[in-house]
Amino acid sequence: MQTFNFHTHTTRCRHAEGEDREYVENAIKGGLKTLGFSDHSPYVFKDGYYSGFRMMPEELDGYVKSVLDLKKEYEKDIDIFVGLEAEYYPEFFVDFLSLIRPYPIDYMILGQHFLGNEIDGQRGAARRGQNENSLMEYANQVLEAMKTGVFTYLAHPDMIRYRENEEIENQAWKMICEGAKKYNVPLEINLLGIRDHRHYPYAGFWKVAGEIQPPVTIGSDAHSPDVAADNASFEQAMLIIKKYNLNYIGMPRLINPFGRKDK
Repeated sequence: MQTFNFHTHTTRCRHAEGEDREYVENAIKGGLKTLGFSDHSPYVFKDGYYSGFRMMPEELDGYVKSVLDLKKEYEKDIDIFVGLEAEYYPEFFVDFLSLIRPYPIDYMILGQHFLGNEIDGQRGAARRGQNENSLMEYANQVLEAMKTGVFTYLAHPDMIRYRENEEIENQAWKMICEGAKKYNVPLEINLLGIRDHRHYPYAGFWKVAGEIQPPVTIGSDAHSPDVAADNASFEQAMLIIKKYNLNYIGMPRLINPFGRKDK
């Protein structure tokens, strides 16, 4: 049974639904003991560009306040943490950290949805038609992100859509898995991918992970309150763990991005 989830979104990202409170109440109803909110983080870009799938910088105050208020209100029922899901964009990463530094962020999840800096042609990692160059770029960008030491874990590490050359594939998967093991950054089996029948979790990736043995965790990737706890998909994730003999660590240790006391 699922007892924790650190991958939870809110309506601020513009592709999720439900009130913050509903996520908490459904998490408790589903048996969770620990819930982390990790909505898509605001980011600092240039020339007026802004993503349409993340909260705006001016929404960060309300997001943090909402989660902290719920943390206090439900403290006898569940442990709640304030997190963010963020990409690693080298050109803007320092400014991004400066933006969120004043806030009491407990942890960050790495979700590398785009290659490069997002503004570079908006090359979505999960789009069809990725080539060998984009696959290796994804692997290298994820490795660079791991080296920063600010991310608690890597969400949906197998989300990039490339299925042409098994040898090249395995080379990229090996890079990610060895990096996760070296830097102790757990890899997430993503429950959204399971319940929506997406192209991930990808068997080829987890086969390599079973051979290398990086730490592995599980996240709901909830975009609606009813799956804040998703026990049906969690059971399927546990079957993947068993099938590939993965190094499942359960609940990850939260890494505070600014070196404040870890939770």
